[in-house]
Amino acid sequence: MSGKSPERGKPKRKTRAWPIVGIGGSAGGFEAAMEVLRHLSPKTGMSFVIVQHLDPHHASRLADLLRKATAMPVIQLTETSALERDTVYVQPPNKCVIVKDGALQLVKRTERLNVAIDHFFESLAEERGSRAIGVILSGTGTDGTAGLRAIKAAGGLTFAQSEQSAKFPDMPRNAIRAGFVDAVLPPREIAEELRRIGHHSYVRQPMTDGESAEAEKLIDQEANDLARIFSSLKTHIGVDFSSYKRTTLLRRIQRRMALHRIEKLGEYRRFLNNNKREIEALFDDLLINVTHFFRDEPVFRALQKRFLPALLKKKMKHPPVQLRVWVPGCATGEEVYSLAICILETLGRHSVKIKIRIFGTDLSESTIEHARAGIYSSAIEKDVGPARLKYFFTKRGSSYQINRKVRDLCTFARQDITADPPFSRLDLISCRNVLIYLSPQLHKRCIPQFHYALNPGGYLILGPAESVGLYEKLFESVDRKNKIYAKKDVPTPRNLEVGPYRGFEVSQSGARSTSTGRTDFNEQLLEVADRIVLSAYAPAAVIIDRSMQVEQVRGRTEDYLERAPDSGTQNLLQLARPSMVADLRKTIDRSIKMSKPARKERALVRVDGRTREVNIEVVPFQMAQSDKLWMLVIFDETTKGSRPGRLLEVLGRTESQRETNQMRRELSASQSAGQEMLSRNEELQLVNEELETAKEELQSTNEELTTLNDELSNRNMEMMQLTSDLDNLLTSIQFPIVMVDSTLTVRRATPAARNAFNILPTDIGRRITELKPNINVPDLENILRDVIATLNVQQRKVKDSEGHEYLLRVRPYRTTEDKIDGAVITLVDIEGETKVGRRHR
Repeated sequence: MSGKSPERGKPKRKTRAWPIVGIGGSAGGFEAAMEVLRHLSPKTGMSFVIVQHLDPHHASRLADLLRKATAMPVIQLTETSALERDTVYVQPPNKCVIVKDGALQLVKRTERLNVAIDHFFESLAEERGSRAIGVILSGTGTDGTAGLRAIKAAGGLTFAQSEQSAKFPDMPRNAIRAGFVDAVLPPREIAEELRRIGHHSYVRQPMTDGESAEAEKLIDQEANDLARIFSSLKTHIGVDFSSYKRTTLLRRIQRRMALHRIEKLGEYRRFLNNNKREIEALFDDLLINVTHFFRDEPVFRALQKRFLPALLKKKMKHPPVQLRVWVPGCATGEEVYSLAICILETLGRHSVKIKIRIFGTDLSESTIEHARAGIYSSAIEKDVGPARLKYFFTKRGSSYQINRKVRDLCTFARQDITADPPFSRLDLISCRNVLIYLSPQLHKRCIPQFHYALNPGGYLILGPAESVGLYEKLFESVDRKNKIYAKKDVPTPRNLEVGPYRGFEVSQSGARSTSTGRTDFNEQLLEVADRIVLSAYAPAAVIIDRSMQVEQVRGRTEDYLERAPDSGTQNLLQLARPSMVADLRKTIDRSIKMSKPARKERALVRVDGRTREVNIEVVPFQMAQSDKLWMLVIFDETTKGSRPGRLLEVLGRTESQRETNQMRRELSASQSAGQEMLSRNEELQLVNEELETAKEELQSTNEELTTLNDELSNRNMEMMQLTSDLDNLLTSIQFPIVMVDSTLTVRRATPAARNAFNILPTDIGRRITELKPNINVPDLENILRDVIATLNVQQRKVKDSEGHEYLLRVRPYRTTEDKIDGAVITLVDIEGETKVGRRHR
């Protein structure tokens, strides 16, 4: 198992733990959210939280607009709010929202780039676990990817809008490519899936203390089906999960069942038969591969302040100084790189004096590949400070990559700690939140194995919910709070089984392990290698096969191999120092092609900042009664001609190759030019990083403005609709009405008022005092100003030019903010229908 899952966090004490759906979006996400709500039933029994990238400097009407798409209550958060079922909650501008203790809480937005979706999704995963559902809609950037990863690792379900239906597909595309999305659908189908999943037993099962007992009961009832599922995994993947903690595995299996609309374990077992894609998906789910940089910061502070300095001080007394660290269950490598950064910061300028090697292992090949690349989304900004980002990372678009100087300290490999032997001569093992997924039976293997692997006084770090259990005789607790243990100087129990390492053989599943077949020839190989190498005065050498996998190491190879063969890889080209890889590859290829020894003289190797010359000799040979080709690769720094001559004499060969002085000069010139180009490239890269940063800031602002523009567009549509309604209302009124502003300028008038006040359509915008009405009101201006000033309604009887009598009524004009901004004039025919009205009809 790997990494940390929020499922293991707080005690499962909540009884009102209905599902919460987080819906995140940016540019174009508003319309998609409207579409999702429009097709959702108002009675799903779930809560919905909309997290949208909004302009922090403008008020939002998102809640008002979303109310038109659903019959559920839509609430814009203004303070801490208790969650209710069948309710939609909307994040306000310039705030982040998290869920904690069953309530939504607003927190200050502090990041330069908007990662509000990641914030909410990660809190949702921690709070609700398997009852967390995350949805990523249209938008640009990577916000939401890390959040979906946390939800999926916690046992929740994840969705993303399909790229074809998204107005801006970058945000869902990044989450999909990262592998953290369970289903990719257009908004309408996402709504249908949410409705269906909301009624599935997986998300409806209450979080009670009796959940484990119920799970154990179900496991006993379905033992046969579970055994067959584990058998399928072992057959196709090569990993035996039968001794892992069964309650945890069952929840992960049930998650897959929910996604496929399956209720019965037996039905899922049949669905899994020969379904390679689903078997691989289940395997990935079972690994719970989630972590983040500097997780549990107090642990790293304790290491830097107390334990690393003490460890290094002790090792300095016995040079050469080498520090070896192992992180089992390393997931995508964040913890490995966090430890590397802490070690480099602790050593400071003394880091060049110490050889540092950090091993990260995991069951999953895909996460190991991710770890090797060392590329992470901009979401790491909330875990890694600006100074560390600047010094240890390189900005690449919207992502960060660990610098080469840190990556070179770290080696990643696939390994099963429940079956494969450990690394050896270690000073520190960080195995956090891995043992909680293993059964007590596997604890009996792993903990003594850690004791065996550590140097005397070495440290073991476990997760907050883990301990050494029955093995207190092997480890002493030196930091109870941070779960740091020191190895006791006692013998490791004899029942510890440390067999040949199986971590590097190519098997059907693609994993590497050491097969027993590769060691059958060891005695013969030793004899042949001794005869060849000793005859040539024993230079450093390695024995490799045709695929360049190292089988044996002869002599001191530290100057030529940058990593030891136990560093997690056996490939010679990956072990060799970069400066000699090209020459090494060409010489081996030439030897294989010609089926005879090949030699490269004066190859350059750079060691400790100095460049030296080395002769590379590749000698192919075969064992008796075997057709397999082996090669002895010899590294010889002797410039005399006697050694290669004697070697070739032993083998009955005569071949010599020399490089001319001109070629050496050309090589030197090429290196100088390369260094100059590298320097220029670094300068250009720095400029490019600054431009990328500016681009991201503009992109973030553009997302928020796009969302604001969407709101304004909808507001304009509302205003157009309101204007149409008002025009139709005024047209249908059969008596004269005139509206004027505070300067007595005509705003609107009904058609019936045109004759009474002598108003034409072109008179809108003119002062009413400039018109000559057909009614006799000589003091109309005074009446209007008095009403606007005193807010008192005035009315009087007036007559038109034909002597017809009306009731003139003047009221103040009130805005929606209850401000006075003019007056409203109405004429009511006292005797009956006015002539103006009759003429109008």
